[in-house]
Amino acid sequence: GQRARAAGLPPPSLPPRALPPLPARPSRAPGSARTPPPGAAMAAEAVESAGWLAPGGAWLVVGALAAAGLFNALYAGKRYATDGEGTAATELISGALEKKRVKGEWKEYDAFFTQNGTGDGVPAASDKSKAPGFVDKFYNLVTDIYEWGWGESFHFSPALPGRKSDAEATRAHEAALARACGLREGRTALDAGCGVGGPMRNIARATGGKVTGLTINEYQVQRCEAHNRRSGLEGRVSVVQGNFLSMPFEDASFDCAYSIEATCHAPNLESVYGEIHRVLKPGGLYATYEWLTTDLYDKSDPRHVRIIDSICHGNALPDLRTLGDALAAAKAVGFEVVEEADAALPPALPWYRRLNISAWEYRLNGLVVRALTAIGVAPQGTAEVHKMLVEVARDLAEAGELGIFTPMHRIVLRKRA
Repeated sequence: GQRARAAGLPPPSLPPRALPPLPARPSRAPGSARTPPPGAAMAAEAVESAGWLAPGGAWLVVGALAAAGLFNALYAGKRYATDGEGTAATELISGALEKKRVKGEWKEYDAFFTQNGTGDGVPAASDKSKAPGFVDKFYNLVTDIYEWGWGESFHFSPALPGRKSDAEATRAHEAALARACGLREGRTALDAGCGVGGPMRNIARATGGKVTGLTINEYQVQRCEAHNRRSGLEGRVSVVQGNFLSMPFEDASFDCAYSIEATCHAPNLESVYGEIHRVLKPGGLYATYEWLTTDLYDKSDPRHVRIIDSICHGNALPDLRTLGDALAAAKAVGFEVVEEADAALPPALPWYRRLNISAWEYRLNGLVVRALTAIGVAPQGTAEVHKMLVEVARDLAEAGELGIFTPMHRIVLRKRA
């Protein structure tokens, strides 16, 4: 679990590891005084005011943090990729949004997903049917951070015993779902909510089947297509932009389908399950890892409510459902329930291990983000997004430790023949 030890996130809220590279040093006239950039001065002042070091010594910390940020920006994307293809910072630096748009997109997102303090999701006054548009904004804001800090598979996985890597755990978790939906060579599958396509590439390699991914976000389509070209899997994997509440596919298009921590973004599960049911061939299987509250969640416990509210706010969720909600939605659209089990329960090892990093690591990463924002490398609004992701990472880990939430309740459904 050492490959994602930095502040922040999953999937969807996952810890950001890498940061954009620092700009080239501006030229100065010979003999002129060196003027520290405003962000560096701000960072040094923050360190000194925190009482960590005596005045002057703070500059050593700032220099070290800047060097660490540059190293991560250049190398972390390739080092921490889960499917072996990697992403260099130079390929990501343009991002999904113009810099001037980031703060405005963040404010709109924050306003819509601010919770009402009851654990019921976005306030009743909000129109949950607007959620897909704000989910699109969310992935404009976080896709680059997710790729740098977590890899190309935007989801959690149970840790594996021994010294096996996070990448191995990721692939094993994905392969289990592919087996559950019956994908194999000669068959086609839909990945509903595919992100940048890490799972579908791993699954196509493991099964020999063909996978079509669907994502609402245009920037994720671009990233996915680039990864697909590098992977050598063109012809076996493809991606389409679209809303999984109204899919651009004909009826009975796929032999099977799966979703990995994606349908939680839907305003209601009946809408997305109904569309998946429509595009499946008769007899086809659909397997999903759902984000659900568990039987241990106590809505009368203020601590539980605060945690669930934070998870919804930090992951673009209209609300969180129960297992009963999910099964009722599946049956309502015509699915037969084949099996269900929480993949997070023992003997599985903790899925939240990668989020459990120390408080000082969170603080140091936050300091770097604020400094890079101040000197104009990171756009205005980045610090606010980072703060949200740090907070939700802590709350996701706490929810896992308390057992009140799972991001991987596996449900397998069949469309009747």
